[in-house]
Amino acid sequence: MTWTSAFGKGSGWLLQKIVNGLALSKISPNTLTFIGLLINVVAAFFFGYARAENNVRMFVYAGLVIIGAGLFDMVDGRVARQTNQVSVFGAFFDSVLDRYSDVALFFGLLVYYARGNRFFYVVLAAFCMTASVMVSYTRARAEALIGQCKVGFMERPERIVLVILGALFNRWGAMAPALWVLAVMSTITVIHRIRFTYLETERRKLLGVA
Repeated sequence: MTWTSAFGKGSGWLLQKIVNGLALSKISPNTLTFIGLLINVVAAFFFGYARAENNVRMFVYAGLVIIGAGLFDMVDGRVARQTNQVSVFGAFFDSVLDRYSDVALFFGLLVYYARGNRFFYVVLAAFCMTASVMVSYTRARAEALIGQCKVGFMERPERIVLVILGALFNRWGAMAPALWVLAVMSTITVIHRIRFTYLETERRKLLGVA
């Protein structure tokens, strides 16, 4: 067994123990989803509160808090399945609150750059906020029309990982390139999904599929 597979197995074991404990507590999966949103709001506060003299520390705090929020993202669905609480509304609720979490993080960055009078990065953070919502929206809208649209690279986990890396390594100015990658890759993902949906709708038209 390699160290990577051992780490993966150990992480899976720990995650399952957490899920087991939460399942025994009878906590609602929707409550876990909501707690995850609140934790992301705390991270957004750290971003917004940061200023020139403490931004490294505040950004590290934000990155660590986002990692904590990610734990709730990983367990809410597992708890729902283990306790037989899977529901259509639960999936909808999780998706909606994920969008709020994304917007909160970028809004915190937007406030940080606005307080530092860095207009260009205010615009960049706002663009990333919009693009992250559009990545999710294009998939949801496409799947309402064609059933499945999972093309594109910049899904929510990839976006969150980039924000975490940017926050933890902002001592070396990592957040700026992270935002650039987010902006470019999210836009490419949206274009990819638009093209995929167009081609699929045209194919169905030729085949006479409703």
